Formats: sequence, structure tokens, C-alpha cells
Amino acid sequence: MHGPHDHGFVLERRTGWVGRAGRQNQAGRVRRLGTPLGILAAVTGAFAYVGTVDPNEPGHYPVCPLLKLTGVFCPGCGGLRSAHAFITGDLGAALEANAIATAGYFLFAAVWVLWLVRAWRGKPLRIALAPAWWWGVGAVLLVFTVVRNLPFGSALAP
Repeated sequence: MHGPHDHGFVLERRTGWVGRAGRQNQAGRVRRLGTPLGILAAVTGAFAYVGTVDPNEPGHYPVCPLLKLTGVFCPGCGGLRSAHAFITGDLGAALEANAIATAGYFLFAAVWVLWLVRAWRGKPLRIALAPAWWWGVGAVLLVFTVVRNLPFGSALAP
């Protein structure tokens, strides 16, 4: 019960006395962590699905439209097989199916951890890449796509 001498303090079982600012800080922290934790839940759900529904068995997933229409592997071709191999612990098969996607899983994990730490500390995640970096990423994806479709780059094909 709050009385006339209530100064905004409550006794918490685990942490002792916490003022209003402490409660607001905890509520803000929970709110800030909601988005990165929600993204992790969605990604975990997607990987769990791909881990249980094997893309190597025909009929479970649609065929890549570019591959179906042109016979050309796009940079994402083999991504589901890569995710399946990755989640089942076969890193070699994941790299064989799609090396770029596999590298992306590790990059996602690193950025997600950074995001979570910054959210915990109350700081926004800002990744500002100069245009040259974006052009570089595009160039890597283009080279990867071209090479995996040439005879000497068949090791990169799914």
C-alpha cells in the first residue's frame, strides 16, 4: 500500500531497494531488448523449420525462379541446403551448398550479438557503411554468381 511518505521506492526480492528510475530503466531495457530477441526468435524458428524439413528432398520448397527459367545459379541458390547443413552441424556441406550464405550466418551472429549488447547498454545499433563498402559487397556477390556458373567455378555451385 502506498502511503503519504511514498517516495517511489519498492522492495524487489532479488535486487533490494530500487527507485522509480531503476524500475523505469529495467522496463526500458526489456523494451530495448525486445526487437533483437524477436529477430533471434524468428531466425531460430526459420532455421528450426529448415533443419527439420530437408530441402534436399524434392517438393518441400519452391525452385529458384532464376534457375528454373535460365539455368543460372543466383547468389542465393543452395541457401536452404546450406542452412539445413549448418543447423545439422555439417559445416563442410553448408560451405559446399552456398559459401556466401554460410559466411552470412556468422556475420549475422556477430552483428546480432553487437546489437544485443548495445541494446542492453541503451545505445542504438548504427552500422553506417560508406558507399564503397556496399559497392564492394555487390561486387563480391556478382563475382561469386559469375564464377559459380563457369566450369572452373563449379566447386561454388550448389
